[in-house]
Amino acid sequence: MSGIWSEDKSFDLWLKVEIAAAQAWTDRGVIPEADMTKIRNARFDRSAYDRWFEETRHDIVSFIRAVSDSLGPEGRWVHHGLTSNDVKDTALSMQLTMSCDLLDRGLVALLNALRVRAIEFKDTPCIGRSHGIHAEPMSFGMKLALWFAEMKRNRERLAATRTRVAVGMLSGPVGTFASVPPEIEESVCRQLDLSPAQVSNQVIQRDRHAEYVQVLALVAATLEKMATEIRGLQRTEIREVEEPFGKPGYVTKGSSAMPHKRNPELSERICGLARLIRGHSITALENVALWHERDISHSSAERMILPDSSLALDYIMDLMTGIISNMVVHPDRMMQNLEVTRGLVFSPRVMLLLVEKGVERTDAYDAVQRNSMRSWDEELDFRELIKTDQVVASKVSTEDLDDLFDYGFYLSHVDHIFERAGISDTEID
Repeated sequence: MSGIWSEDKSFDLWLKVEIAAAQAWTDRGVIPEADMTKIRNARFDRSAYDRWFEETRHDIVSFIRAVSDSLGPEGRWVHHGLTSNDVKDTALSMQLTMSCDLLDRGLVALLNALRVRAIEFKDTPCIGRSHGIHAEPMSFGMKLALWFAEMKRNRERLAATRTRVAVGMLSGPVGTFASVPPEIEESVCRQLDLSPAQVSNQVIQRDRHAEYVQVLALVAATLEKMATEIRGLQRTEIREVEEPFGKPGYVTKGSSAMPHKRNPELSERICGLARLIRGHSITALENVALWHERDISHSSAERMILPDSSLALDYIMDLMTGIISNMVVHPDRMMQNLEVTRGLVFSPRVMLLLVEKGVERTDAYDAVQRNSMRSWDEELDFRELIKTDQVVASKVSTEDLDDLFDYGFYLSHVDHIFERAGISDTEID
């Protein structure tokens, strides 16, 4: 990713645009073929660029002069009819599409990591939590399946965004094609595997770039959600999962002062960088509104937010793929946590059974809640308490109640959920 957003890459793409434009002019009979043969071998010299930049303080002017220094009289055709942003914005679109392609490969790797671990823990019961409080049992694999499905949506968003950033523009100073006909733009875009922008002024419109950063921010938000859950589950009093610790390539020391520590510092790093990307999305939105046919207020910001967002997301996606693939999962601890409330998680099933046996819902709710609160406050087993409740005992046999207290019941539809999410043994590509 750093290669895509390097200065050298930008210069390389600028040169590709210039040569493609010269080829388009040649095809129209404006540039002689003999001159075009030499232009195809044009080179960019960074040291020459730096010298020219000291004089001009203009990047494209310095670039054109540095390229022309490698040519003879045919150098006069370089940048023929174009304005700076014809070159820069078209090249930027190429960087954005390359970035989308690289990020897509990262998404595929993460999706496959999630798929493998979701299948591994599909039938592993754990407690579900709402408001941070024990709710009902669920499958640990379902947590991973949930993230898998969300990342699939993110991949679809990225693919859609790629089509909207893969546009070129060679329409002259304010988009009227007065100095460069539409056929030149169409030819250059065809050569560079881009689509011509339907309408432009002096720039490709920044809603496209804003969408790109917004989608990156959404992917980062999902990564932060995953990282936050892992951090929570790694807490000492929960300890159901742990980041890889002490493995090759991973941290081996958690604290300089406390040797016992295993901190979820990779997940915390993901959360921090996700915030950075989210902040860049605001700047990208503010870049949409420019004065008249354009100003340059967006340019300085984009030089930071586009590379930074792309690099940061590529990095934290790779971090998360490693965490998911190598995290330590403790099914025994999950079972201990399921039992921590002494059967309270079965309260909804008892209430529903009472309703089905003819008890009014309000009475059923109150009877179950009464025993639940006593179980909480007196640290008694809910399963034993409920059997002695007069309302419950008058309607439900002990055998029927025992049948309710089965963790496997909560996993009975997991296969269906996985099928709907498209999770199977087949690798994502």
